[in-house]
Amino acid sequence: MYSVNKYSGDMDSQYQLVVKQLTSLIEDEENLIANLSNASALLNQFLQDINWVGFYLLDQKELVLGPFQGLPACVRLPIGKGVCGTAVQERKTLRVSDVQQFSGHIACDSASRSEIVVPIIVDSQVIGVLDIDSPKVNRFTEEDQHFLEQFVEILSNHIKIQTLNLNK
Repeated sequence: MYSVNKYSGDMDSQYQLVVKQLTSLIEDEENLIANLSNASALLNQFLQDINWVGFYLLDQKELVLGPFQGLPACVRLPIGKGVCGTAVQERKTLRVSDVQQFSGHIACDSASRSEIVVPIIVDSQVIGVLDIDSPKVNRFTEEDQHFLEQFVEILSNHIKIQTLNLNK
């Protein structure tokens, strides 16, 4: 059973607890959608000052909406367009302080002002992204980026293990 935690201590300690919670949530589950659903719920419960958190998964040449928390979102995003599509194309995390200054930003929620997108890479292939939006300009820090990349790495490693187990 899961209950809402009140996080205390410095951000480093709080993020370490969230990473442990993620590991516990996904370690015995093989279903990708279930794991991404719980991961987005966990981040939504933990992160302050966000209005959307979720996943887009690569399908052919575009990203398709996956599990998320927040208002209804854009369903399909082209690779190379917007923050999510650019993060996939560049295969790196993008932390955008003010999305209104990002050329080609795709506004799914007009309240969003800053965004961080972390590619999910499994076996050298981008399979999707973690996307988090905030109504605050400059919401995401280097510390956020570091731990969100660690969070996604845990997911990626678990997805890799799942894939290997499914191929046996």
